[in-house]
Amino acid sequence: MRRGGNRQPVHHRIARVKTSHHPAPLLISRSLATALLRLYDYPDPRQPGRLIRGYDRPHALRTSRMCAAVATRLGHPPARVATFQVACLLHDLGRSGLDRRLFGKIWSWARRQGIPTRPREWWAVHPETSKGRETEAFLALYAVELRKAGIPVDDWSREQVEMRLGSARRLARRLREAKPRLAELGVRWAPWMSLVMLYYYYPERLKGAPGWVRQLAEVLVACEQLEAYNNRQRGRDYYARRRETLAEAFAYLEKLRVEGILSAMVVKALHDLAAEGAFDRILAEARGGALSPRELRFLRGRGWGAGA
Repeated sequence: MRRGGNRQPVHHRIARVKTSHHPAPLLISRSLATALLRLYDYPDPRQPGRLIRGYDRPHALRTSRMCAAVATRLGHPPARVATFQVACLLHDLGRSGLDRRLFGKIWSWARRQGIPTRPREWWAVHPETSKGRETEAFLALYAVELRKAGIPVDDWSREQVEMRLGSARRLARRLREAKPRLAELGVRWAPWMSLVMLYYYYPERLKGAPGWVRQLAEVLVACEQLEAYNNRQRGRDYYARRRETLAEAFAYLEKLRVEGILSAMVVKALHDLAAEGAFDRILAEARGGALSPRELRFLRGRGWGAGA
């Protein structure tokens, strides 16, 4: 994308995009989406001059399209949905530079040991940890055991821990680094966009936020998890997962609803869109192949009255 021209604010460029007939549309221009996804590329500190291509780019794009469909179904105005889609495209920016081999080793080991892997779970077990110091606490407790398991403990490993347990701090740093480029692209960053991006790990940060912000945060969590549970590459690289099942994905969404992370309204909208076939193509892309007839029948039965 050329850097010189086309610097009008993002909402002007959105307004010029024709309405898409795709059930899960890309509402911003393709060129803007491509430029935003390039922000996931990260200079490799171990090899000067080399960029680590953003691992989460395809996941972020698919998630953002599902989010647009659900937010639209819930009645959010088009301009807000388009801005929300920008936040969804960048929701994993804090993981730019992810080393899938090392990241997978660290967090697969942690799960086998029963060690919390998300901030709110960490605080439940280790309430003495100061907010924002989860990475330091993890390494202080487990560095010796990680080394015994053959996992190096150095600055690069620390970055991989920070991507998960210290996600708020790392996302804030990456956004600060990205803001000059965002300004060039005409993207006006609003505080609510960061709150929405962090909701899965830090739901307490939305206390007192407007209801529409909370609902968009829930939409991002629901769509991101549905994609992630069906993402074959991510499942293999992150979790040593052997297969993906739609039933497990929707069961996890129900678990989040019971826990109060997702509302019934958001879950209903997602179920209904899945039943209508809005996500068939996206889920097939995440799988790397066509969904089976059995899986398609499962999705057709997701209508809130029929399968929830």
